Amino acid sequence: MSKKKILNIIYDNTKTLFGALIIAILIRSLLFQPFYIPSSSMEPTLLVGDRIFVSKYPYGYSKHSFPFSPNISNERFFSKLPERGDLVVFKTPADNRTDYIKRLIGMPGETIQFVNGDILINDKKIFRKKIENSKLIRCGNFYLETNTFIEILPNGFKHVVAYKKKGSLQNTKKYKVPANHYFLLGDNRDCSKDSRYLDSVGYVNNLNLVGEAKLIFFSNDTNISSLWKFWNLGKSFRFDRIFKGL
Repeated sequence: MSKKKILNIIYDNTKTLFGALIIAILIRSLLFQPFYIPSSSMEPTLLVGDRIFVSKYPYGYSKHSFPFSPNISNERFFSKLPERGDLVVFKTPADNRTDYIKRLIGMPGETIQFVNGDILINDKKIFRKKIENSKLIRCGNFYLETNTFIEILPNGFKHVVAYKKKGSLQNTKKYKVPANHYFLLGDNRDCSKDSRYLDSVGYVNNLNLVGEAKLIFFSNDTNISSLWKFWNLGKSFRFDRIFKGL
């Protein structure tokens, strides 16, 4: 085989791989992106080991829509307001790199406060109804004994949350959400680093929104199976969560 023919083969393969890479980046940046859930901060909604698809277009696009968040612009294009109750993936304000997923509770200009375990939005308590006692919810390597509730947000959105039975976060100061920012909480209320922690997460700028979680496409229990327990892989699959909408 001639040297020229070899070079042509290398060129054609490189061109094909480059084209496939560009298409993959565009799909990931503009349409949807897979994420893995590594923590229990969103239990019982999302479990450790869930793999989810996040839609990138509901809130428009910013530099954080692209891999490695290139510093190309400090604007959001085709911007759309998120809705209260959305499961939002965002870059943490602390480093603008780490991806978090939390539920949007507070909108720009609102006040948020915990009083006796209840959430007040603009000094009005949101409704919650207890649905289960003594449910064990994961928190890192431990389990919390919790009560679970259905919360109904001011726009009518319903979701399930868990509060630790003893020692739950009962009272906080009043948070004032700045303009163009949002207040987000984990559904596992006593095991979530979220907007309540102003030094590490705090209020999330509109620019930092990455997308909205839409679907669990695969899930396996990492407590049952891991790289070192591959023989339990089949037992670890959570078939009831595959292709579950969020």
